[in-house]
Amino acid sequence: MADTSIKELVPGDELLPHRLHVIPLSGAPIFPGLFTPIMISSPEDIRTIKAALEETSFIGLIMLQEEDNENPAGDDLCSVGTAAKVVKSINLPDGGMNLFISTVKRFRIRKILHNESPIVAAVDYLEDQHPDPVEEQALTRSLIAEMKQISENNPLFSEEMRLNMVNINQPGKIADFITSILHINRNDQQDVLETLDIRSRLEKVLMFIKKEQEVLRIQKRIQGQINEKIEKSQREYFLREELKAIKQELGIPTDSKGSDQQRFQEAFEKTPLDGEARETVQRELEKFSLMDSNSSEFIVTRNYLETVFSLPWDDPEAETIDIGKSREILDSDHYGLDDVKERILEFLAVRKLQKDAKGGNIILVGPPGVGKTSIGKSVARALGKEFFRFSVGGMRDEAEIKGHRRTYVGAMPGKIIQGLKIVHSKAPVFMIDEIDKLGMSYQGDPSSALLEVLDPEQNVQFRDHYLDIPFDLSNILFIATANSLDNIPRPLLDRMEVIRLSGYIEQEKVEIAKKYIIPKSARKAGLTRSKIRYPKKTLQAIAEKYAREAGMRNYEKLINKIHRKIALQLVEEKTELPIKIEPETLSDYLGKPVFEDDVKRVSSPGMAIGLAWTNFGGDTLVIEAIANPGKSGFTLTGQMGKVMQESAGIAYSYVRSIAGEYGVSTDYFEKHHIHLHIPAGATPKDGPSAGITMALALLSLATGRIVKKRVGMTGELSLVGQVLPIGGLKEKVIAARRNGIKTILFPDQNLKDLDEIPDYVQKGISFHPVRRMQEVLELALAK
Repeated sequence: MADTSIKELVPGDELLPHRLHVIPLSGAPIFPGLFTPIMISSPEDIRTIKAALEETSFIGLIMLQEEDNENPAGDDLCSVGTAAKVVKSINLPDGGMNLFISTVKRFRIRKILHNESPIVAAVDYLEDQHPDPVEEQALTRSLIAEMKQISENNPLFSEEMRLNMVNINQPGKIADFITSILHINRNDQQDVLETLDIRSRLEKVLMFIKKEQEVLRIQKRIQGQINEKIEKSQREYFLREELKAIKQELGIPTDSKGSDQQRFQEAFEKTPLDGEARETVQRELEKFSLMDSNSSEFIVTRNYLETVFSLPWDDPEAETIDIGKSREILDSDHYGLDDVKERILEFLAVRKLQKDAKGGNIILVGPPGVGKTSIGKSVARALGKEFFRFSVGGMRDEAEIKGHRRTYVGAMPGKIIQGLKIVHSKAPVFMIDEIDKLGMSYQGDPSSALLEVLDPEQNVQFRDHYLDIPFDLSNILFIATANSLDNIPRPLLDRMEVIRLSGYIEQEKVEIAKKYIIPKSARKAGLTRSKIRYPKKTLQAIAEKYAREAGMRNYEKLINKIHRKIALQLVEEKTELPIKIEPETLSDYLGKPVFEDDVKRVSSPGMAIGLAWTNFGGDTLVIEAIANPGKSGFTLTGQMGKVMQESAGIAYSYVRSIAGEYGVSTDYFEKHHIHLHIPAGATPKDGPSAGITMALALLSLATGRIVKKRVGMTGELSLVGQVLPIGGLKEKVIAARRNGIKTILFPDQNLKDLDEIPDYVQKGISFHPVRRMQEVLELALAK
């Protein structure tokens, strides 16, 4: 049993026990000398109160060290608290208790007798210390004077608080009372509670009063600024009302809202809206008429109505497609690309025969600079339609496609609705550039949003988030562009018809330069086209040594560079027109050649030329292999992807299995470490189509027989020597022609793809379809 016999006499002839049941306070501490109600709702605290009432009716109130402690124990309490007598307790219907307590005296915990609820502590009671009563009296007067100033300027201080403050005659209690009514941090209040020296306690409280006065001063200044702004806005409001009355007397339109409302009403009557769209817009008009023109919602609604009435709601006129004129436009705008033009003309012919043809979805796939965007413009010209282009490269927010909801600040419709506002046509040509570079983020997936736009079953009732009413997109012809199909989601790709642009060979580049690039570049440089002559050999040299890529963009940059240098020479009077650009003088304008003849590099055993396909068109790869004496091994370099590394491993295993048939000693691979490399080392490469090329290079190295000159090849190699089909044959053949390849070995199963390659591209090249690796070796290795 706990000892409750030791007690202490306090003013009022009450005995305080030295053993207290403790209530932890998550908020601020409670000071002595107060009569106050407190609410108890925690089951643990209720249990503590009941235990205290059974013994002495005294409890200890002490602050927790951490405010958000949900399961407090004795170790979590501060060292100093306040003893209080429970005067009255009322049980509440919800199980809680309402207590009226009289706080009596400070105490310090001597020892925790029971660490968990109910917490019980052995305590020592603390006495105030009065080292200098004169200073205490002076500080007390200062405190009361400063508090009077605060209370007069703060309506939150009641008259009762002012009387209590004046009537308290003990300096320590005055400090406690003021601390309890000021807005002070709980830790600062605990510091005051623990301060027994009255002079120090008064000084701390005086410091808190000074801070409170500074806060009140700043608050008063801010309140004055706000009142000034309110008075200004009220004055402006009354002036505007007076101005409105004057305008009414003079018969002048009173405000912009009235004219906007009249304009919107007239547009509403003319616009062919029906169903949900008509009801929604009518509601917005009614709401607009009731709004205050100064409210933010007024601007939002006005912008919404402006957007709705600027859209083309009328049904489009019937198309008039002239195939002959369309062919003429495509031919005048683009040289070559005969298969692409034919596909587009077939598409237009179907639209001409099918009178109720809707829009349609085309995707133009090809390397950069081959003319995808300009073809889209030509299609719009051929159809006599408005053209609108926007790029989705790097787009990560689906709201860019479907718009923002009007609840957001700065909301606006998506790109599709914005484009329709610009072109003022319900059946334009929309070009969606860089569709293979769409991004994805926490803001949504734009490619999924495009599904509704491009799906003919859904875009009849397309719902932009900003408009929130259905709009028919089925009359729009969508033309997308991409460098590769690999990054486009399959569901999105299924909704589009694919047309491939493979790039240009040397002869096509020369003709495009003569007909389009040189005249355009000369005009931009302020030069006369007839005064600058480019022999055919010069244009061929630019294509061969400086611009071997599939497209024409870099070629155009080089022509621009030549014309800029000529313009500088003319201004400095270092040359005269006319000027003839010879192949020998190209280095003066363009520097040293960028490209070397890869075909001529194949001059020793272990080297072979492969044909590759990249996002930038076809290309050639020179594969190199060497053998170093030493332990058996196989090293790969040249930034090969996982698939290509596996193809290299297959080639190595296959060559080791057949090397004996070609006169290679059985221990050749045991005594040599083979290193296979594919330049350029900084360019990532992947895919299985270099399998037969790597096998040929390895066997050429082992036998010492070089590969025949100007022979290129492509094909996947199986482990047993079969040559498997590949993709992108057309692009690879065009790259082979650009690089001077005369003989091409390709898989027999790709023979059907040869029909897609124009005759003028195939001219001068010998094609050999192969089924097994032995055929490749027979055709490619020199005797």
